[in-house]
Amino acid sequence: MPQQATEFDYLIVGQGIAGSVLAWMLDQRGKKVLIVNSATLPSASKISAGIFNPLTGKKLVKTWLADELFPFAHHFYENVQQKFRTKLVHDKNIYRPFRSVQEQNQYLSQTADETIGKYTAAAPDHRKYTNWVHNPFGGLEVTRSGWIDVPEMLKKMKTYFIEKSQYVETEFDYNSLSVSDLGVEWSGSKFRKVIFCEGVQARENPFFDWLPYNPVKGQILTVQIDGYGIEEIVNQGVWVIPSASGLCRIGATYSWHDLDWQTTADGRAYVESKLAMFLKAPYQVVGQEAGLRPATKDRRPILGLHPAHRTLGIFNGLGTKGVTLAPYFAAQMVACLEEGKELSPEVNIENHFSLYFGT
Repeated sequence: MPQQATEFDYLIVGQGIAGSVLAWMLDQRGKKVLIVNSATLPSASKISAGIFNPLTGKKLVKTWLADELFPFAHHFYENVQQKFRTKLVHDKNIYRPFRSVQEQNQYLSQTADETIGKYTAAAPDHRKYTNWVHNPFGGLEVTRSGWIDVPEMLKKMKTYFIEKSQYVETEFDYNSLSVSDLGVEWSGSKFRKVIFCEGVQARENPFFDWLPYNPVKGQILTVQIDGYGIEEIVNQGVWVIPSASGLCRIGATYSWHDLDWQTTADGRAYVESKLAMFLKAPYQVVGQEAGLRPATKDRRPILGLHPAHRTLGIFNGLGTKGVTLAPYFAAQMVACLEEGKELSPEVNIENHFSLYFGT
């Protein structure tokens, strides 16, 4: 708990990707924030692969708002990386081996469209992948992609706010909030507003449990591939990310049932079955993790203030693309809170007010 009664601009509940990025942006703007986070609650952010990928899916679809999101996110993470003097941004192309001649023709045809083609390499070196993956038809190499070391970033940000005496580690009790039109009180301190950034825990939040959450369970394997010689991310049904430790992370599953944090034999079998379709080299599984991604029914984040309690806000629902979405929409949230600017219609919580009012 805070050492003594004091006043803050914002109380941020949750220190995953959403809460960390939002708190950081507010802090860099000179606002006094207090983060409250529970170390006992599981967190999808802590096991996130942190991939940023402008072209996704079997149909090679450009990520929603890619032209705006990716430059913004890259600039944000580069600045954070510089601030903490630690490696967070790993710019890596994503190599997608073609499954067939038909897929080869389809993808190459799509890259003729400049909106897609600008995110692909003109002449990938297929030979450097051949010793490790099956690519008899070649492959597509996606550029402007890579991964963010999310666990390391969260650790650095936690330390930063602890050193400023602006971090409290405890399980948040909603009943401990005293809410009024003028502000909020919690644990003897006063705040202009509280912003909930709780991930899937938001389903238990009595102020925002009416929102259309649709969590997705994902499982990731950590494997040892002796001598693995590929620095890029390989993706064909599942992705393979090499790390500096010599291990690789492989994933992920997508499940809308059995929504718990437990790893399963079925999850491992699914990932390994996909991996067997393109990986040539033998490997050994050394770890398995599961997480619940905070997705929504329309796959769009939810931002804004409560319809009845305007001192309570939410920044949630980043789903599977949290590292890409968080900086861009955190900046929007800050502009909304501090300047009264409108949020993008696609993410504005007002879209869901009818669920709260029952109309």
